[in-house]
Amino acid sequence: MKIVSLFSGGKDSLYATYVAQQYGWEVIVLVSMIPTGDSWMFHKPNIHLTSLASKALGIPILQRRTSGKKEEELKDLEDLLSILDVDGVVSGAIASEYQRTRIEQICHRLGMKSFTPIWHKDQKMLLREMIEAGFVTIITAVSALGFDEKWLGREIDKECYRDLIELHRRYKINVSGEGGEFETLVLDCPIFSKKIFIEEMEKKWEGNRGAVKIKKARLVEKLITDRHK
Repeated sequence: MKIVSLFSGGKDSLYATYVAQQYGWEVIVLVSMIPTGDSWMFHKPNIHLTSLASKALGIPILQRRTSGKKEEELKDLEDLLSILDVDGVVSGAIASEYQRTRIEQICHRLGMKSFTPIWHKDQKMLLREMIEAGFVTIITAVSALGFDEKWLGREIDKECYRDLIELHRRYKINVSGEGGEFETLVLDCPIFSKKIFIEEMEKKWEGNRGAVKIKKARLVEKLITDRHK
């Protein structure tokens, strides 16, 4: 089965791509929508790094700018998908009905299937699975009670996972960030041939939220220990 992956470079879209490959599906192309403003549908922080992730995956990428306006951005996605000869679309939707149903509607009109392999999975378990599978993921933006500037750029490892569980206990945040509490970027994972190395980044904090802007990054070879994670 040939499929396209809706791809942001964050943990959910990359893990969905990883699971799709575990199923034996052939991911022939990545699609990244690049919002020029705030978006209802698409991930925005450091979306420019999807080109590096594409090279690390060895999968070509199609990118398209979109205004981020509620209906126009969906039409932009549909127009891009319409030129592809694939059986289906895989996405990293976990709990967003808005995201899942809009993708399903687009796929239905185009005669494609919509695959959401991590839909409604227990989010604590899902995050543990990513860590155990060797996903090296950093937090690139936060916007919820309990987070401070120290979280920006932090790797989601076992210690971070425990701290997220504690924030969930105290402030009821979504452990996986599905409610917009935080955004992520994957630097390495089992299906990367190389890993992303950040050379320059800037942290910006305003009030009760902040983000990391990655100004310069490149691909580097994996160490033997990386390949055996």
